[in-house]
Amino acid sequence: MGRPRTPLLDRERITATALQLVDEQGDFSVPQIAKRLGAQTGSVYHHVDGRDGIVELLRERVAAAIDPRTLDRAPWDTALEAWARSYRAAFAAHPKAIPLLMTSPVRAPGVLEQYERAVTLLLDAGFAREQVMPLIIALENLVLGSALDLAAPETMWELTEESPTPHLAEALAAVGEHRADRAFELGLTGFILHARSLRGTAETDR
Repeated sequence: MGRPRTPLLDRERITATALQLVDEQGDFSVPQIAKRLGAQTGSVYHHVDGRDGIVELLRERVAAAIDPRTLDRAPWDTALEAWARSYRAAFAAHPKAIPLLMTSPVRAPGVLEQYERAVTLLLDAGFAREQVMPLIIALENLVLGSALDLAAPETMWELTEESPTPHLAEALAAVGEHRADRAFELGLTGFILHARSLRGTAETDR
């Protein structure tokens, strides 16, 4: 029997299949990937560095949707806002991947390079070195939490007669549509305002 014209396994197919599994069930296993690709489990390991290697391939695949050009914008706060929105959109497309990716160390070169650019942006803007990572981590917390919120039901609070909550009911009725988007814009505005104040403090201390 001749070899198939298209190989059954390569890193691209393995990554795409793993992401499909994560989108469906929130996780993946190497045997599941092999089964979907019609291959042996051991054959998958010939193309990737174990499960951790597949996780990093997934990270690169999801993060590839973040527009790196946003970090080239000026001034720095415009760049950071644009990066946050692009970051959120990329992960909102695969919300079930967030717990998996956020609980493993970042090793993917393409992703590390984007962090390097974000750090450089803040250092060039005048932030103190010790302020940079807390700012980036805080922004990630906002972005990823909001990406999960986008995947949540529009109505997250189910009110019952057994637990009267009239003020909560009024507040929920008043929020209107696009709850997650409005909450994200509120959080992002607050983050940028605080970041500007920190930058002013850093410049004063020089």
